Amino acid sequence: MNVRLLCRAAVALLLCGCQSNAAPVATVAHVDLQRFMGDWYVIANIPTFIEKGAHNAIESYRLDADGTIATTFTFRAGSFDGEVKRHTPRGFVRDRESNAVWGMQFVWPIKADYRIMYLADDYSQTVVGRQQRDYVWIMARTPSIPDADYQRLLKFVGEQGYDIKQVLKVPQQWK
Repeated sequence: MNVRLLCRAAVALLLCGCQSNAAPVATVAHVDLQRFMGDWYVIANIPTFIEKGAHNAIESYRLDADGTIATTFTFRAGSFDGEVKRHTPRGFVRDRESNAVWGMQFVWPIKADYRIMYLADDYSQTVVGRQQRDYVWIMARTPSIPDADYQRLLKFVGEQGYDIKQVLKVPQQWK
């Protein structure tokens, strides 16, 4: 079996995890999918095993005609000069009223939980999490954000029940 396929299957199983009995993770009231599409720099996260050591991580979204979201996650492994890694899961909007709850499919038929918990009014910053509160991503349209914004978003993540000691900044360095 292909190593890449095994990695994708492991990520999918890891992201699906066990169901949590905790209160549901709050999501934003509405996401304009067209505005949400495009590049998001990963500022910080509680990383999955494939993201550990990631540098210059970017999550890119494209809304396809069938309503699914073509996703491309790229980063450099281990350093700014590390090997470029690329993953291409597909997003499925599960809550069409808010567009804030998605299933993210790395390998068929498993769709991992993906919830847009925070979104700046100007769509410049977002926080994406999971019901299980095991992984979270603080992302922005730019590779860096002011420290005051980062601290505010980190506080928000903690208020949602995440262990903020596990949140790591993702190194971003662009020319």
